[in-house]
Amino acid sequence: MQVQQFGEQLRGWRRMRRMSQLDLALEAEISSRHLSFVETGRSRPSRDMVLRLAETLDVPLRGRNALLVAAGLAPHFPERSLDDPALAPARRAIDMILKGHEPFPAVAVDRRWNMVAHNKAVGPFLEGVSPDLLVPPVNVLRLSLHPEGLAPRIVNLAEWKAHLVQRLREQHAASADPELLRLCAELEAYPATGPVSEDKDYGGVLVPMVIEAGGCRLSFLSTTTVFGTPAEVTLSEIAIEAFFPADAETAAALSAPPPFPKS
Repeated sequence: MQVQQFGEQLRGWRRMRRMSQLDLALEAEISSRHLSFVETGRSRPSRDMVLRLAETLDVPLRGRNALLVAAGLAPHFPERSLDDPALAPARRAIDMILKGHEPFPAVAVDRRWNMVAHNKAVGPFLEGVSPDLLVPPVNVLRLSLHPEGLAPRIVNLAEWKAHLVQRLREQHAASADPELLRLCAELEAYPATGPVSEDKDYGGVLVPMVIEAGGCRLSFLSTTTVFGTPAEVTLSEIAIEAFFPADAETAAALSAPPPFPKS
């Protein structure tokens, strides 16, 4: 596959960020004339120029490497498997965070929501899920909303689905990854019925996931944790989704000996 020209890629990111050439030139502290020459291919950018423009446009590390390659330069940010010895400290940190969140569920996912690790509290929620959905790579969004996944047990499925789809669209806007759009289309095609949560304690700014598990109705709020200043592609794309009990009943149920107590 032929690499897209640098100017086209840069223009794509600029438009995605809704910036004019003048806006970008001012923010990056370069002349608009020079930026125009770079976008049209009349001037070849230096490595420092590519990285400065990418930083100004808040391009993800993977995209920054792609811009460098399109400009005929070597990638700047390394990309390794999470099992690479060089990332062992980061992997230990991920496992420590997941373990420390027990007895509440937490998962680590990659840029396309494929699960790379999870803690023991996730296990009970996977009972009854189709084995096909648990074949690696396990996509946690598909697992959540697929009719043979968690969907039949999510009480406020329509609300939770809308929340996840919106997050996915926002992630695509930030990363420009076409696979996220394809995943979004797949998720939107899944049926979703059920009431909107009647819990008004969150002022409409948080969406709980309410699920039936172990004979209990459990309500969770989720938070996302990412590494603060990663300089490696894979690590920059890892996120930890941690679920916290949204009410005292859920906290008590998850703190009881497994499986969850019968209601």
